[in-house]
Amino acid sequence: MYLYETHFHTAPVSACAIDTPEAMVRAYKQLGYAGVIVTDHFFNGNFGGYRKMTWDEKVAFLLSGYEAAKLEGDAIGLDVFLGWEYNVRGAEFLTYGLDEAFLYAHPGMDALSVAEYSALVRRHGGYLAQAHPFREGSWIMRPKPVDPALMDGIEAYNGERSEAVNLKAYAFAKKHGLPMQSGSDAHSVKQCGSGGIMLYEKARDIHDIIAGIKTGKAEMISPYV
Repeated sequence: MYLYETHFHTAPVSACAIDTPEAMVRAYKQLGYAGVIVTDHFFNGNFGGYRKMTWDEKVAFLLSGYEAAKLEGDAIGLDVFLGWEYNVRGAEFLTYGLDEAFLYAHPGMDALSVAEYSALVRRHGGYLAQAHPFREGSWIMRPKPVDPALMDGIEAYNGERSEAVNLKAYAFAKKHGLPMQSGSDAHSVKQCGSGGIMLYEKARDIHDIIAGIKTGKAEMISPYV
């Protein structure tokens, strides 16, 4: 089995993260993971860059966490893939399968609604899953899942959430027939390894990971299933 992390953050790109991309990658390697998807917060979330940056400057800063992680991953034998976590009024979406060129080519996409963002991502062959859909907090204006038709999957287990919150997400995914995934949502090396997925074959690229989730071939790392 090959282990893959689907959700983690790096400092300073994600303002809430503690450890560097290099430290996070080394931690996952030591835990036996085959690969990771860097999902730093997008510009409309807990982004560590300056709000007055130009679009290209924001993209470059967002990518810096992934690029540093990939450089370290290449050096130690851990596959590193690009993703990000998009935010709309507290609802957050793990986004995979799109590249750097996509980010530079779509200035202003941080202002899109969930429906508009979903359409844009899917039109370009990307994948999005709502992260921790039942997470609660005073800053969250939408503490519930969005329309299932707008999503490709659900984070049915999040390593930083309570059992009650995770079980609600799992039940929602089952009810609507949505592909399920698990992620650690790690912001420090101490949080690495509490979630992720397992594949029977090594992923050649991020599209193999997406396919594994969509087809149900990816097994979730979760104490509940």
